[in-house]
This record gives sequence, structure tokens and C-alpha cells, in this order.
Amino acid sequence: MINDRITNLRNLMKKNGIDAYIINSTDPHLSEYVAQRWQSRKWISGFTGSAGTVIITSDFAGLWTDGRYFIQAEKQIAQTEITLFKLFQENVPIPSEWIYENLENQSVVGFDGKMFSAEEVKKMKKRFDEKKITLKTDIDLINEIWVDRPAIPASALQDHSIELSGKSRTQKIQGIREHMSKNKANVVIISSLDEIAWTFNIRANDVVYNPVAIAFAAIEIDKIYLFIDENRVDDKLSSQFGKDGITIHEYSGIYNYLKKLSVNSVIQFAPMKTNYKISSIIKERYKIKEDNYSISKMKAKKNNTEINNLRNALILDCTALTKFIIWLKTNIENLKINEYEAAEKLLEFRKTDLEFIDASFESISAYGINAAMMHYTAKKNGSTNLIAKGFYLIDSGGQYKTGTTDITRTIVLGTLSKEQRINYTLVLKGVIDLSCAKFIEGTTGANLDILARSPLWKEGIDYKCGTGHGVGSFLSVHEGHQNFSQVLINVAFEPGMVTTVEPGVYLENRYGIRTENMLLTIADKETEFGKWLKFETLSFCPIDKDAIVIEILSDEQLDWLNNYHQQVYANISPNLNLEEQQILKNMTAKLVK
Repeated sequence: MINDRITNLRNLMKKNGIDAYIINSTDPHLSEYVAQRWQSRKWISGFTGSAGTVIITSDFAGLWTDGRYFIQAEKQIAQTEITLFKLFQENVPIPSEWIYENLENQSVVGFDGKMFSAEEVKKMKKRFDEKKITLKTDIDLINEIWVDRPAIPASALQDHSIELSGKSRTQKIQGIREHMSKNKANVVIISSLDEIAWTFNIRANDVVYNPVAIAFAAIEIDKIYLFIDENRVDDKLSSQFGKDGITIHEYSGIYNYLKKLSVNSVIQFAPMKTNYKISSIIKERYKIKEDNYSISKMKAKKNNTEINNLRNALILDCTALTKFIIWLKTNIENLKINEYEAAEKLLEFRKTDLEFIDASFESISAYGINAAMMHYTAKKNGSTNLIAKGFYLIDSGGQYKTGTTDITRTIVLGTLSKEQRINYTLVLKGVIDLSCAKFIEGTTGANLDILARSPLWKEGIDYKCGTGHGVGSFLSVHEGHQNFSQVLINVAFEPGMVTTVEPGVYLENRYGIRTENMLLTIADKETEFGKWLKFETLSFCPIDKDAIVIEILSDEQLDWLNNYHQQVYANISPNLNLEEQQILKNMTAKLVK
């Protein structure tokens, strides 16, 4: 089937004079998680990971993806003609460089310009100009061969009240306008779906696990435009929009709107988050102000209402996970359950709370060797059975109207090797060391990432991904731009930012380990050297003591763990029955060297 689709694409490429066609993993809003309508790379390749790029030529098909998905991708494309390229490994070119090296002078490269950022296309053009390779960006060949392609989603729009958001939409828009004024711009274009949801205090159900609506937005000094299907907006919300000065226009109307602005307009947009079709219209006609971070930084700094709501959401979520862990460890000797069923059981525990809306991402429920795949997906049919031996890893989260959660625990089901116990403890040391960091104002995630990796690096171990990411407020579980990563992102941590910490060990065909909590950046103190910040741990769920090699924990790390488990018991035990409370008491009992 996959090879047939590639053949059909090649026929269209030949018809349109295209020598190489690129299919990436995003949508017109450059989202990480996309609606089925835009899952073109998955459709053409069969690879289901969230990140990847496919290139098709007349005699070649290649898939590029990163270290999170190497094992998964190899399995999923094994029966196709597609060649896997492991990004960021030695001698592996990035997709655009492969095109440069393998296409002849004056070749034509095609792709749908709505699926690529202005930044990406700018870099491609600069490189390709050296060989006079031209770009054809106004053609969506996938749409011509994907005969049953899903429609653009259009779920009902929901108002996200100020009791949940902490700020009204008019307050947020005023803040954006103040930044516009400083930036000397008179129009801001917003393409990112979570930024639109945050700005307008709206939520929807257009993208699985992400409560966002497919829309564009434009904010002028005295006008506000939301480009979305008006049939999705009920009378009450429509009336409120009217009071707030917001007018509704059809979704695709953003492109004509941009063509009709005053010639003197100064447009602010985010080149990393705005598709090339939009950016090309802007750059052809108006003065521009590029700004990738201003709205995302406003959104990332949670206000007191959002923080307090998140604390409540995390108590509910960690209660569900704790109940699941107790149930699993108590019954594993007699259970007959596979990875998929285990994830569904955890979902059952979450659903018992009326505040729960949905999962925040597809759970990574992985036993044994499967946990070596960072983003493994357990299928309904054919999942591995859990047995009373080794590790089981569950990475999961929930969407609550009061907040978004993400947590991972690696659970001991039975006998472990000495190596497994040591590596589990090294991962825990990394979690603790980063959680305890105190750092000067202006510090970025690239400065702090080493704290989580250092215990592993000392033993010659690394993981091929970042250490943590921002988390939204009843929004995307992956929020930017602050993160923990070796890749420099020039966004400093500020009070109110919520970020995960999740180091791990992934040994192919052996096992995987990850421990993950959510951290809140808070103020620490001020000295003659400047203002200092630190982290507050927000997630309270037991860390499996059965795998810990206590001798390799420092006294400070052991104190942190014992104090953490006291907080786990204090926060979670009131939500458990008497039997569960006793089990949790044992799980969180003090460890002594």
C-alpha cells in the first residue's frame, strides 16, 4: 500500500515537473500534534511518530527522524522501499542537505508552502541557490492522491472562563498591543493554535489530546480578527466576542486579509511558527517585525490562578497514577494484562474524577524491551503481556480544565539485574539534581540540562532527546519555548514557567527507564550578584524504591527523596482508601543508608 502511494505521487511529480517532493509532519499552523487532515507524512510512509520528514524522488524514498523514533521507524517502514536516515548521527545529512547533495543543478523541489515555516524555507533557498535549485511551494500533491482525506475539523468552540484562565481575553490582547507598540508594529499575525487558544480564552476539540481550535488571528491597534468557521461559535460566545471587539471571518480568509492591508502596515509575526504562504504574502507587501517568542513567553508564565488550578489538577492526576501503581504492584503475580490494557486501566482511574477531560497525549505504556523506544505505542492487538519480572514504564498525562499534566514512572514488576538498578538510580539522581538547581536570572535550559545528564555521563550513558519541555495550562502538553536541552534556545527561565524534568536510559532490545516530574520556576533570593531562581516540584507520586541502589545516592539526594515521599503521602493519602493508604505509607517510608 505504501509503495503504491509513493508510485502515485511520483506520477504527479513527473506531470508537474518536480524532481523531489518533501512531506513533513505538521499543518498550516506548524503544530507538533496535528489533526488527521494533515497527517500526510504518516499517510505516505506508514511511520506514526510525531516527528519526521519524507523525501520522494523518481527513484528514491527516504524518511528522516530523530533518536526518539529510530527503533519504531525501522519497524514501521521495514516492508516499504523507504530508507531510514537517523538524524543527528555521524555522517547523516539533514533532509535539505541530502537534496542539495543528490539533485542536479536547476532541479525543482516541490512542497506545500502552508506546511513549512518561513524560517525553514529561507534556509532552504539560501542553500539551494548555490545549485540553482528552484522551489515550487504552491502545490499540495498529497491532496490529489489522498482520495479519502479527512476534512478540516470543526468542533464547537468553548469559552475558557477567567476563573480558569486568570486573565480576560481583553487583558491578554492589551498586553500583546503594548508589545506591538514597543516593537513599532501595527498588526500582529498569530498562527500557532495554542497561542490563539490562550489569547482568546477559547478551547475546542479539533486536535486529539490538544484542546485547540483550527484558526488564525490578527490583532491591529484598534481591531481584532479571528479567522474560524463562524458556525462553531454559539450565540453566547459570539455576543461576548462582539463586546470584546472581536470579529469572526472564515478560516481561509487570512490570506485575502493579508493582501488588502494598508501599504504602510508594519506586520509582526513569528517566522518559526508562521507558514511560508503567509510569510511570503507579508514580505512581498509590507515592513516586517520578526518575533518568535513574545506571545509564547506571556503564555508560558502562568499566573497565580493557573498555578493554583494546576496544583489541584496534579493532585487529582497523581492520585490516579498512585492508585494504578498500587493496583499493578499488588496484583502483578495474578494478573493477565498487556501494555495496552494497562494504559486503559490507568485511564479508568483518571476518568473516575469528574474534573478529567481527556488524556494529554497517547500514553507510552511499555514493558521490557519496548521501553527502549522513547515514544513506543502499545497497540490494542499484539501488545506485550506484563509479567512479574523487570521494568514497566508508563508515561502519561491528563487534560483537566484546571491544567495539563505529564508524568512518568518506571515500575518494578519483579527481579532486576544489578545494572538495571544502578541505571534506575542514576536517572533518579539526574531528576533530583536538576530539581534542586538554584540559578541566576537569565539562565536558559541549555545551561541547566547538564545537571540531569551528569550522573549518566559519568558512566558513559546518554539519551538522545531533551531533558524536559514546557507544559500548557489546559493546552498542549508540549509548550515552548523554555526547555531543558543541549540545544540552545535563547529563552531564559522566569517565575511561573512550568517545565518537565525527564532524564532516561534507553538500551535497545534490553530495557528503558524514565522518571518524570513537573517543575515550577519560582523566585529564590536576591544578592549583590543578582536575582536567583529555583524550582518547586509539582508532581507527587511515589518513585519505586525497589529499584534504588541507596549507596550511590549522596546524603543530599537521599534527603530530597525522603522529603519528597513525605510530601507524596501528605498530598495523596487523603484521596485513598485505608488499604491503599497503608500501601502508600510503605512505598514512601524513609530510606536509610
